[in-house]
Amino acid sequence: MKQEYFKQNLQDPKPLTATINRSVRFDELDPLNIMWHGNYASFFEEGRMALGLKYNISYQDFYKNDVVIPLKKFYTYYVLPLEFGKVYTIETKLHWNEAARLDFSYEILFGDILMTSGYSVHLMIGKDKNVLVDKPDFFANFCFRWKAGEIL
Repeated sequence: MKQEYFKQNLQDPKPLTATINRSVRFDELDPLNIMWHGNYASFFEEGRMALGLKYNISYQDFYKNDVVIPLKKFYTYYVLPLEFGKVYTIETKLHWNEAARLDFSYEILFGDILMTSGYSVHLMIGKDKNVLVDKPDFFANFCFRWKAGEIL
């Protein structure tokens, strides 16, 4: 069952997407011989890092602009367990938001089968350690280009 975690308005640009493949390592298994539930966060993290690198909005890009993007919310919907030795596809999407925050959704697939989905919300914090109300200039420019259709 596909879940939509973030509402999209008609005027919002389409989410940005990155897809990577990843297998479950032996050290990620629990005593039931499936991936331990706490390790799903690292799959989402790898997807988020791939998306950031693809669009030049990685952790390092924010950091170079004196901004960090800590996690505010995290949710995982477990459909089927991930197993050792199988290769899974992690699809990560960044959803449009007018606020100074990042809304990511994730799907972990085995072929066409949805195994896990989830989302995370990240705030933007300046070097003074205060939550930003406005997007930093570099990200505001990125969003302007995204909304104009220059970034797909």
